[in-house]
Amino acid sequence: MADDNKKIQPRRRGPMRGQKPKNFKAAMGNIIHYMGPYLAITVVVVVLAVAATVLNVWGPRILGDATTELFQGLMAKLSGTGAIDFDRLGGILMKLMGLYAICAVLSFGQGLLMTEMSQRICFRLRKDISEKINRLPLSYFEDSAVGDVLSRITNDVDHLGQNFNQSVTSVITAICTLIGVVVMMLDISPLMTLITVLILPVSIVLVSTIVKTSQKYFRQQQHNLGVIDGQIEEAFSGHEIVKAFNREDAELAAFDETNGILYNSAWRSQFLSGLMQPIMNFVSNLGYVAVAISGAMLAAAGKILIGDIVSFVQYVKRFTQPVTQMAQVMNMLQSMAAAGERIFEFLQADEEQQTEPVTADISQIDGSVSFDHVRFGYHPDKIIIHDFNCQVKPGQMVAIVGPTGAGKTTMVKLLMRFYDVNDGAIRLGGKDIRAFDRTKLRDGFGMVLQDTWLFKGTIMENIRYGRLEATDEEVIRAAKLARADKFIRALPGGYQMEINEEASNISQGQKQLLTIARAILADNPIMILDEATSSVDTRTEHLIQEAMDTLLKGRTSFVIAHRLSTIRNADLILVMRDGDIVEQGTHRELLDKGGFYASLYNAQFEEMAS
Repeated sequence: MADDNKKIQPRRRGPMRGQKPKNFKAAMGNIIHYMGPYLAITVVVVVLAVAATVLNVWGPRILGDATTELFQGLMAKLSGTGAIDFDRLGGILMKLMGLYAICAVLSFGQGLLMTEMSQRICFRLRKDISEKINRLPLSYFEDSAVGDVLSRITNDVDHLGQNFNQSVTSVITAICTLIGVVVMMLDISPLMTLITVLILPVSIVLVSTIVKTSQKYFRQQQHNLGVIDGQIEEAFSGHEIVKAFNREDAELAAFDETNGILYNSAWRSQFLSGLMQPIMNFVSNLGYVAVAISGAMLAAAGKILIGDIVSFVQYVKRFTQPVTQMAQVMNMLQSMAAAGERIFEFLQADEEQQTEPVTADISQIDGSVSFDHVRFGYHPDKIIIHDFNCQVKPGQMVAIVGPTGAGKTTMVKLLMRFYDVNDGAIRLGGKDIRAFDRTKLRDGFGMVLQDTWLFKGTIMENIRYGRLEATDEEVIRAAKLARADKFIRALPGGYQMEINEEASNISQGQKQLLTIARAILADNPIMILDEATSSVDTRTEHLIQEAMDTLLKGRTSFVIAHRLSTIRNADLILVMRDGDIVEQGTHRELLDKGGFYASLYNAQFEEMAS
């Protein structure tokens, strides 16, 4: 078995999140603060719980009265001085039955309201997390495993809701039961109460020891669960690659190691939690023995009644029960706090600034774009774009080329404000893009990426995602411009064919055509194409190129391409190398220079010829 202290290292980019020590008080404070809108329901739950507990605690005393009445009547009958008063006994039992019936109704109401509140909290958490995702910067997701984020939305929220539902009413019940039981026991016999209370320190020491030990394992369990979710998501989403490279055994071995570490933390936390009941039962049995001996002595001396002993024994059992219950609640609270910590860590992550103090009107943009001495690095000490300068006129098609790692895609991310520049400025229509609201700014861009994204739904719905209010005729027209109409009509169901979750029932080239049709339908003033034709064959590329010429006419566009044959008609080609523009001009001008672009183009031409 893998060493428990070994840190699971999920395969991700950037630093691992969630390894810092957990703050129980801060996590519980966040959860309590989150309950603010449900204060009225909380008050009603508390009132119902207190009332139900008081009636429940009162029950053994009435049962003791019934026992005393039965015992005294039986003794009178045996001595010939009287008989059992069944009417009185029946009245006491009816009172007890009514008491427990009211208690059951109150408990049912309390449980119903508590379930309603916990589910509302889970609903609100999921809603807030979903909205938070849209406000987080791209850097957060580049530094986080997808499975870990999904685990916070699913496992952690469910875990928090379940434990919250059980723990809140358990805390109220346990406290009220403990107070009520002590009051009743003191009323019956202070001496026997003192004997019983002496057991309490033993229980507290045992409980606190177990809780402190189990706390770290519950924390590890929640963290490890998020890691294993990320590993599973990665393995299943990339199962074709796993099979292609025959890495099933390696993936299984990695999963077994991760699963073993999760098993260790989960087993220890659950084992320690399971020790509570047998330990408290042992302590409780010691209390019974002490009460039985002292009660017999007091009854023999005539200081208490037989029914009082019966009641007191019931109270002894209930006296240790809330202590055990509180121990279990502490385990639930620890687990709930661990889940809550991860949830609120996500909700409190730094967001993109959504609005700017001074905003510019995107409708006034004429399509001109300028990069003015742009300097940028994903980390301040690692600058990858040193001094980027470029002037783009309205309606120009600008191609960005260069070797891998030259900074091509980074420039697009800066243009759409996924990141902000360290120095310099990017301007649209003469306005710094930092003067635009991010949402309004991105409304001005259409994008087609190399990595296609389609959701489960019909082809018509996937294309319409570019502009939700578009008519069927507009969708079909966009598909025709993207040269996708012909293959769509050849598919079973045509535009109404359902794309499955993995979009595996259409080819990669067809996926790309659909995303291009989506971009055409969106009709944004500025287009960004990032390796948009890299996944199609030569014939399809030619068709797409024709559609692109029509689409991009009259609007500013940025095209990132490795296949230089696709950008020969560009108005301006920017050649990037190591974060800077080393050459710029038209295709013919750059070839005539015989520089870096010419060497790239000739190298590709030679590869194609060979």
